[in-house]
Amino acid sequence: MSLSAPSSDQASGKDAATLRAWLGVKATELGFDDLRITDTVLGDASQKLQEWLAEGRHGHMDYMQRHANIRANTGLLVPGALRVICVSMNYLSPDIDLDAEWQGIKTPTKASVSIYARGRDYHKVLRNRLQEFAKAIEEKIGPFGYRVFTDSAPLMEVELARKAGLGWRGKHTLLLNRESGSTFFLGEILVDIPLPVDEPQEAHCGTCQSCIDICPTQAITAPYQLDARRCISYLTIENPEAIPIEFRRAMGNRVYGCDDCQLICPWNKFAKRSQLPDFAQRHGLGQASLLELWSWTETEFNQRHEGSAIRRIGYSRWRRNLAVGLGNALASPQVSDEDRQSIQQALRNAIASADALVAEHINWALSINASVDSKD
Repeated sequence: MSLSAPSSDQASGKDAATLRAWLGVKATELGFDDLRITDTVLGDASQKLQEWLAEGRHGHMDYMQRHANIRANTGLLVPGALRVICVSMNYLSPDIDLDAEWQGIKTPTKASVSIYARGRDYHKVLRNRLQEFAKAIEEKIGPFGYRVFTDSAPLMEVELARKAGLGWRGKHTLLLNRESGSTFFLGEILVDIPLPVDEPQEAHCGTCQSCIDICPTQAITAPYQLDARRCISYLTIENPEAIPIEFRRAMGNRVYGCDDCQLICPWNKFAKRSQLPDFAQRHGLGQASLLELWSWTETEFNQRHEGSAIRRIGYSRWRRNLAVGLGNALASPQVSDEDRQSIQQALRNAIASADALVAEHINWALSINASVDSKD
């Protein structure tokens, strides 16, 4: 929807304050956990983005480079926008045990899938509710200019959420909040209404750098500095090519994303649970073994990941990631001889039908096992 100039009624300070209060109530009714408002000015964040891109830290995420100018200038994305309504939605389902997640990562034959991706695709969940939210606003005040977003356009949503007061930037670059830790999704509605803005929160990381120390690939190169090219989430999701050999062993059994920096964060001890069924774990992704997921055909992959963010990476990248996990399992002394033989056989059986990308990772996995055997 195109943005239009706000009416005099909308511009009234009293009316704006009343609307602001109503927005908070309505957001809660729609399942959002917090709502804050900011203007569209990004300050020095745009310069930091340009520096990050110039260093090549975005890797193969070419879309960040292509749309860098728009990403750094919200007014170019949505001309006429005056405010950004920023919302958060918790995704940690009640059956998630964060301590047990560590045990899963340490179990070589188990598949570790990032918590946020085990339920329904958050893009769809948030977008639908944001559209419903915008329609409710329109019913209350009449036609106005708006556009909704949730990780779906060149928008610096974490920076806008920080500026709005939804949380502060952790040293891992994710947004942190006292009540929700970092286990929440973000959404935005850009509007042409001059609503009152909220203040940013103070940072509460102090001297803690647990997220930096725990990162398996040292992707957090300094506080608030992330090199995506080293990040397991990037490597397993955004990266379309082979996993660089120097990072394969560090991946362990992480086959889609990586939660280490969030699991170690003290603030996630206070993370609130989501009651939305959309984010409940599906298809046993919290407990599945590497071999179980490896056994899925492409048809099964597409069917079971219907409506899931995981389906976006496609079957080949999924198999690539699993092959690395299986290779690391073969190299682990924790794995029994019986499991080792099952993994070897499953990998060998798959070579003939594998595409070039997957075949290269299968061969690596089997060679890792061979090198381990030769040392024994």
